[in-house]
Amino acid sequence: MNFELDAMLQTFPILIKYIPLTLGMAVVSMLIAIVVGLFIALLTKNDIPVVKQLGQLYLSFFRGTPTLVQLFLIYYGLPQLFPSFSVIDAMTAAIIGLSLKNSSYLAEIFRAALHSVDKGQMEGALSVGMTRAQAYLRIILPQATRNAIPATGNTFIALIKETSLAFTLGVAELFAQGKMIAVSSFRFFETYLAIAIIYWMMTLVYSLLQNLLERKLSKPYRS
Repeated sequence: MNFELDAMLQTFPILIKYIPLTLGMAVVSMLIAIVVGLFIALLTKNDIPVVKQLGQLYLSFFRGTPTLVQLFLIYYGLPQLFPSFSVIDAMTAAIIGLSLKNSSYLAEIFRAALHSVDKGQMEGALSVGMTRAQAYLRIILPQATRNAIPATGNTFIALIKETSLAFTLGVAELFAQGKMIAVSSFRFFETYLAIAIIYWMMTLVYSLLQNLLERKLSKPYRS
């Protein structure tokens, strides 16, 4: 068995330097995806002709096509149709692509979370003089947020791993750097194992933080 533990351990200090870039991409993409996803969820929740159909088309396309194809369409394809898009760098294109992809999943999560809130909550809020906007902000969304956190967290975990696709656009993130180390050292197993462990650790840490958040939000509902 040709496995060198030292070779793997030596790659960690190099790879760890790229964790902030990877997490930064994931966080920014997630924040944009949450905003877009919530907007799409609200559109599809209300039966507005044409608007609802456009929202469903958006969800169908981004849920039904590979992430890598979407990244290539944005980075390589859009500049061909719209020359002004040629100013978009690889990092920006990756963030846009990951945001749009994950917003399609979050939209369905948010829509289900909104439907999980009893309709009587809205009726009760309107009966005491609240507007629909106030009812959503003060009553509906807080409850829906609690219901959406587990699935939203799983989406973020998947997004952290999806950032590795950014290397195909030339973004020097964690996986891209690991690939260069593997090629130069010919220690492919050791290097990719180190990369896998780092991704694993990031998801474990986030899962722990998510569990703590879920417990905190669940306290008022415990009997």
